Amino acid sequence: MTDKAPAIADMTFEAALAELEAIVEKLEAGKVSLEDSIAIYERGEKLKSHCDKQLKAAEARIEKITLKGDGSAGGTEPLDVG
Repeated sequence: MTDKAPAIADMTFEAALAELEAIVEKLEAGKVSLEDSIAIYERGEKLKSHCDKQLKAAEARIEKITLKGDGSAGGTEPLDVG
C-alpha cells in the first residue's frame, strides 16, 4: 500500500484526512491481515501527525480583525487561540 501511496509531506490537509478516514474504516472493519493492519496503522499515525502540523500552521496564520471605537476595522492582530 505505501509503495503506491503519495508522499505524505506532499499531501494537502484534505487528501491526508480522507486517506486517514479510509484507514480507520479498514481497521474498524477488521478484514485486513495483521501485517497489513500494522502497516496501514503506521501510515495513519504519520497522516495524523501531518494533519496536526497543517492545522497548527493554519492557526498561526489566522488573524482577528480589530475594531475601532466607531465600529470600523482598525487592523488585524494575531488570533489568541490559547
